[in-house]
Amino acid sequence: MSRFPTELRRWRTARRLSQLELATRADTTQRHVSFIEQGRSRPGRNVVVRLAESLDLTLRERNELLLAAGFAPAFPESPLDDEALRPVRRALDTILDGHLPYPAMVVRPHGILVTANRAFDLFHEGVDPALLAPPANMFRHALHPNGLAPRVRNLPEWGRHVTENLRAQLVRSPDPSLEELLAELEGYLPPLPPKADSLGFAVPLELGSADGDLRLITTITSFATAADVTLAELHLEAFLPADDRTAEVLRRRWA
Repeated sequence: MSRFPTELRRWRTARRLSQLELATRADTTQRHVSFIEQGRSRPGRNVVVRLAESLDLTLRERNELLLAAGFAPAFPESPLDDEALRPVRRALDTILDGHLPYPAMVVRPHGILVTANRAFDLFHEGVDPALLAPPANMFRHALHPNGLAPRVRNLPEWGRHVTENLRAQLVRSPDPSLEELLAELEGYLPPLPPKADSLGFAVPLELGSADGDLRLITTITSFATAADVTLAELHLEAFLPADDRTAEVLRRRWA
């Protein structure tokens, strides 16, 4: 028996959509959605694609939904070193170099480091080499007691900013391995103080360094129009100075 009815119902429930709401988004009828979820109707490939789009699934999740319905995946998943992705690798290198003297990195799902610019060495200082061995997990690198955590002056606040973002991701796309990682990371965090520090619009990273304390904020960029699973799952995280002194220190070290 096809897994599709169960998977469709699971995703619809996760998105908190009624059958009518999903049907309206996918340009079909509530009756059709109901019959599909009961296993009384087998949808065509185009209907499955529309349903996946209407559920706002990632490319990987859309492929999995197509497989559950008995169809071939719609989106390729190329190795990052594939010749077809050479322009992407070149573009990422250009962006990373162009962000100097400020740190930036590219990660895969679950925070696995792909590449970073020279200024990212700022975050490696004093870190246990075991945490930097490939495949290096940047979430663990940031919050582990042998990682960046001892240098993070506002670890309770900033660490929870990291874990809350991961929890929101879990709500949107349930993933047992990410749930396990989140539980590990939360175990590293000290209690949150009564009054957390923020800039009013973001939680800064307050980081100790040989040049004194630095304050940084982050931006995250992805390939919005990606049609390859690998490319769609890459995220570029760029750090920016939150004050003039931090900007001056970073320019002096990596300009």
